[in-house]
Amino acid sequence: MPGYDGRVDASPGARLLQTALPRDPEGVVLVLHGGGSRRDRMRVSPAQLSVLRMVPVADRVARAGRRRLAVFRLLNSVRGWDTRHTPVDDVAWALERVRDRLGPLPTSLVGHSLGGRAALLGGHLPDVRSVVALAPWVQPSDVRDLGGRDVLVVHGTEDRVASPARALAVAEALRSSARHAGFVSVTGGRHAMLRHHRLFDGLAADFVTATLLGERPRGVVAQVLDGRFLVEI
Repeated sequence: MPGYDGRVDASPGARLLQTALPRDPEGVVLVLHGGGSRRDRMRVSPAQLSVLRMVPVADRVARAGRRRLAVFRLLNSVRGWDTRHTPVDDVAWALERVRDRLGPLPTSLVGHSLGGRAALLGGHLPDVRSVVALAPWVQPSDVRDLGGRDVLVVHGTEDRVASPARALAVAEALRSSARHAGFVSVTGGRHAMLRHHRLFDGLAADFVTATLLGERPRGVVAQVLDGRFLVEI
């Protein structure tokens, strides 16, 4: 069934959902949702908007991978950013589960909002080769050594939830360690990515296939991987 996500594995908190699992995948993509907390340690619902928002992203990446990429969505242990057990801990758990099942494969983290923050902060984990942060909600201190990784940050100019300026500063700081780091500014783009969803989804898919599969990059992604940092579209 197109778009069906079957549950693969679960911990006491986080859950891993399958979007695509070819017989012999050449790479892995882990898609991370955002969403703020509403009460202390509130459980993530598969039906919440921040989770559903990532379904078309995962589907777009899977289609672009043409049965060469295993694509999973991660449901975090709790909503928001619980400092006792952060979404980065859930990312580490998910990567271990996928590695146990498929073996070591080049991996990309694709996240939106707080999921984008988790992707950037988890980019140093084993097997991660590239990171895509869509409208990431970040703090200025969210800079890790991402030596050898490729990083793409995509942010709308009209985002009133996550600061484009903070995201730009973090992306700029990552240039000192990442193999490639680029920031794409989407004119008129807002936090939910609804009006420009094809653009956000497409950039994520193009970046993942270029960095994991060696697909020839095009357009904006080609510019970033050629060394251009700031691209305005």
